[in-house]
Amino acid sequence: MEARAYLRYVRIAPRKVEIVLNLIRNQPVDKAMAIIKHTPKAASELLEKLLKSAIANAENNHNMNKESLYVSECFVCPGPTLKRIRPRAQGRAFRILKRTSHITLVLKEKE
Repeated sequence: MEARAYLRYVRIAPRKVEIVLNLIRNQPVDKAMAIIKHTPKAASELLEKLLKSAIANAENNHNMNKESLYVSECFVCPGPTLKRIRPRAQGRAFRILKRTSHITLVLKEKE
């Protein structure tokens, strides 16, 4: 049995999210929450909310015990990229890529 939570079309680059996800992979949920709270990254705020949602899904939808949950899978996939233009000297224009992410978090119970 597993509980999932998704966060889609988030305006943060996938490589920034991946740094924090690597810290919480295969950790118990209470330790993962502590790691996220004390990590000074932009993705931490989003992942804290996502982890709380996954825990709520596990408890309410799947009747799982919160104490025995751990982060079994967590990954980020790139979403659509917003293309923007930055004006430069002599009438040129440089392209700016504003990247988005799709984040998935899966919780399982320890046997």
